[in-house]
Amino acid sequence: MAETTSFTIEQFYKFIEKGKLMSVRCTECGKVMLPPKPICDECLSDKLEWKQLAPRGKLETYTVIHVAPTQFQSLAPYAVGIVKLQDGLKLPGIIKNVAFEDLHIGMELEIEFDASLPSKWPIWPRYYFKPI
Repeated sequence: MAETTSFTIEQFYKFIEKGKLMSVRCTECGKVMLPPKPICDECLSDKLEWKQLAPRGKLETYTVIHVAPTQFQSLAPYAVGIVKLQDGLKLPGIIKNVAFEDLHIGMELEIEFDASLPSKWPIWPRYYFKPI
């Protein structure tokens, strides 16, 4: 999926706002990067394209936050984890709609897009993970 947009974290969040999970793929060596970068960190090529990622993955690790930063205090306690997506890339995010005692490594999760999560700074669209 080729796009003519810049390969920046800002553009990544513009895609999130549209409900798309995107990464950058180098057309020279094939490396897929998340977060996006303007130059391939494998072969240093600037021949890149946007690639849509599958919205599902497995939980690799997680923690429950009880003492949260100011902008997330209304959510505390909440779970945050790293999800290994079906494409092999890893993405951190809040995990919702599951009891803490039901969280476990290897559980299948999918991404959901939600503008209602706190966004004082940085003001970016938000996503979270939920059980499948």
